[in-house]
Amino acid sequence: MKKNAPSLARTAALGAAVTTAVGLIGALAPSVAHAQSSVTLYGLIDAGIMYTNNVANGKSGSALWQATSGNVNGSRFGVRGSEDLGGGLHAVFVLENGFNVQNGKLGQDGRMFGRQAYVGLASDQFGTLTLGRQYDELVDFVSPLSATAGTFGDTGFAHPFDNDNLNHSLRINNAVKYTSNSYGGLKFGALYAFSNQPDFAANRVYSFGASYNNGPLAVAAGYLQMNGTQGANASSPGAVDLAESAANGKGGFSLGADRLRSFGGGLNYSFGPATAGFVFTRSEYSGTNAFGSQGGDMSFNNYEVNGKYQLNPAWSLGLAYTYTDGHVDRTSWGADPKWQQVDAQVVYRLSKRTDLYAEAMYQHATGHNYVAFINTAGGASSTANQVVGTVGLRARF
Repeated sequence: MKKNAPSLARTAALGAAVTTAVGLIGALAPSVAHAQSSVTLYGLIDAGIMYTNNVANGKSGSALWQATSGNVNGSRFGVRGSEDLGGGLHAVFVLENGFNVQNGKLGQDGRMFGRQAYVGLASDQFGTLTLGRQYDELVDFVSPLSATAGTFGDTGFAHPFDNDNLNHSLRINNAVKYTSNSYGGLKFGALYAFSNQPDFAANRVYSFGASYNNGPLAVAAGYLQMNGTQGANASSPGAVDLAESAANGKGGFSLGADRLRSFGGGLNYSFGPATAGFVFTRSEYSGTNAFGSQGGDMSFNNYEVNGKYQLNPAWSLGLAYTYTDGHVDRTSWGADPKWQQVDAQVVYRLSKRTDLYAEAMYQHATGHNYVAFINTAGGASSTANQVVGTVGLRARF
């Protein structure tokens, strides 16, 4: 009997340890179960048929019929997630892919998650801090009041060449971004993007913006500065990738500069089922590589008025007019360019997730050597005028 005493003691000790461990797990279980997490798969598919009356073909122009993807909203799918860390703090992430539904190719210059890719922390009290590939503050705050809003004409209604980036032709890499919560209708945010180069100031981006919403009134303003965008390409490690605008099928034209400054503001006011808006933006390109002018300066003033009307739960109408006053610091190009564009949209909801749309866009350019060039048209016109018409179907999930 004495021989087995140590063995029995060890067994008793092991049993006590197991009992203690089970008790600890039981005690911890409620706190572990308290941590809530969610992951959501979402997406949007936009496919249509587009007609453009004039696309330059050599020295002349010809009509163009296209099967389109993302004429209004870029086709995409994504995953977003949130984990409750306790104390009003949440871990959040978004991975969002852009693609062409007509051929299955990746968008945004072939990136897997080219639309957005970020991770961060969100506080119920202090706001959200995120790191990764994101939108600038003009897009976050001013674009929702413009016809370039995702709930309006978006891609097709962009200002000439998307010179102010309200249509987010460029996303910002290597970005650290803060967005506040709403304080009595006031929100604000700021973004800084690292160059990831030995020259700290080259190819970096910073942006800030704010908005205020009070009943039917919404106002917003924002600022964006990109340094060293000239010559950026698809393999650039920095914040700006100007090749995206050409890679996205927007006519193969992009603006580049040693420095871009873009700022502006807007307001919306709702009258029952109707909403009217005005947006102004100014974009300044220093040391441009556009229109065949290398090293000169270029600027664009965009004045936009827009309106939407909800006829009933199924039908909605939209109309926008943009006047763009350009200035090019190159005497060889003669008079400064100006563009006028009229956009119209009709949307019919088949369900909460699916709708049919029809759009028409007309642009007129003035100034020696300048031609019309509507975003998504398939190319610049051979004349000062261009007309685009499209019908499409959008499905969300």
